[in-house]
Amino acid sequence: MNDFAVLRLYIPMSARARATRLWHHLSPPQLAHQLLTQARRAGIRQALLFHVGSGYLPGEKPSHAHVEGTAGRHPQCVELVDTEEALRAFLFEHHAQLHAVQAVLLRCELPLATEGKATHASAG
Repeated sequence: MNDFAVLRLYIPMSARARATRLWHHLSPPQLAHQLLTQARRAGIRQALLFHVGSGYLPGEKPSHAHVEGTAGRHPQCVELVDTEEALRAFLFEHHAQLHAVQAVLLRCELPLATEGKATHASAG
């Protein structure tokens, strides 16, 4: 398949999902984990959560992850891989909870070798 796209959602660690259950009112789940669950339910082909060692989000100061504790403004990244159409549908469906999210959509172009043609240039 050559129609893959990647949607990267950059989220502050402190971002919380909307409360959808009684227990969520006491302790709402992290937005990143909730988005992974929702991506699975939506049939998104692949979803990954990247923990960032160092970085910053728009308007914030740089921060660094530390084993004893990390600032709430520290970024993390949820990466979704599927078709552009499926990713845009996911964004549209969940736009209400993505107010604290910086989203980047990248189209993937895979160079595929055709049959009968060499994949590497021969020397000489």
